[in-house]
Amino acid sequence: MSFDFHCPTQIIFGPGRVRELGALVAGLGASRVLVVSDPGIEKAGHTGRGVDSLHAAGMATRVFDGFEENPSTDHVDAGLAVAREFLPDAIVAIGGGSSMDCAKGINFVYSCGGQMRDYWGVGKATADMLPMVAVPTTSGTGSETQSFALISDAVTHVKMACGDKRAAFRVALLDPELTVTQPPRVTALTGIDALAHTLETFVTRRRNAMSLAFSREAWSLLSEAFPRVLSEPENLEARSDMQLGAMFAGLAIENSMLGSAHASANPLTAEFGVVHGEAVGLMLPHVIRHNGQSVGAWYEELSSRPAAELADLVSELAHRAGLAGTLKECGVERDRLPHLAAAAMQQWTGTFNPVEMTQDDYLRMYETAYE
Repeated sequence: MSFDFHCPTQIIFGPGRVRELGALVAGLGASRVLVVSDPGIEKAGHTGRGVDSLHAAGMATRVFDGFEENPSTDHVDAGLAVAREFLPDAIVAIGGGSSMDCAKGINFVYSCGGQMRDYWGVGKATADMLPMVAVPTTSGTGSETQSFALISDAVTHVKMACGDKRAAFRVALLDPELTVTQPPRVTALTGIDALAHTLETFVTRRRNAMSLAFSREAWSLLSEAFPRVLSEPENLEARSDMQLGAMFAGLAIENSMLGSAHASANPLTAEFGVVHGEAVGLMLPHVIRHNGQSVGAWYEELSSRPAAELADLVSELAHRAGLAGTLKECGVERDRLPHLAAAAMQQWTGTFNPVEMTQDDYLRMYETAYE
């Protein structure tokens, strides 16, 4: 198990620590800060708290909120226009994975030129990028500890994974108090996504001693905390464990990547608008059962459950969270399943799945998941 571990992100954790944001950004030598945050986070007051801290530290700010879930190249272009007018020397992302991905996307093009499609792949940045700070308000993507931006092509709707070590956040400021205000559905969608990250990273072809350590810690935290936040949404201890677990899962992704659950989920989002967390939660049990025929011992090592029981547990948690249990419920048309299988085969994440997947394999999983 060879690996090359480098964590460029300073991780700061604790309730109430968002008040330190201004001092942290000032420590990066910044004076003009582009704040990337979505309207829902602004409404919850979290964006304002961050901006107030930046102002108290003497910085000028501009807020960009012109994007939606699963940010596209159009959203990046809109943010780029704001950045070019404002001329920031740092970027702060306050919000969930969409805010963090959009911030990275803007930084790629602002710092390196060209267009977002130029950075699809790994290591394609052509210059140093602006320093960035992440303030996650959800516990799901783990984007705060990854060097990848997931940006959808506005024309083709294909999700582009754009990764470069220079795109990593300099600081990840984790304040679990910011996650308590999540609506129940957001808690459900992001939580099941974090669990999927844990289970997929533990069995990928690139698994190594470092990624396994992060996956184990993430599972230990998330498997206990997720049911608790569903029933006790204001439980700060459970929220803390969810935020830490999602962060550790993000570190695991950075070191081992993902697998076929995400490969089969992404076309559902692109073609039918199924929310990412719902799509992943729906497909993950079927992928676990399929992979379990070859790497069942790995799943059992992590969860102390045979693969079939682990798959049932994931389905049960998704059901408790109020997420869809079949593709039919999501409005997917049966005659589109072969097209989805072909699209899944083109997903980069699928190449890291522990079991080599064929188009027929994906089609069988989609058919099993249909109803």
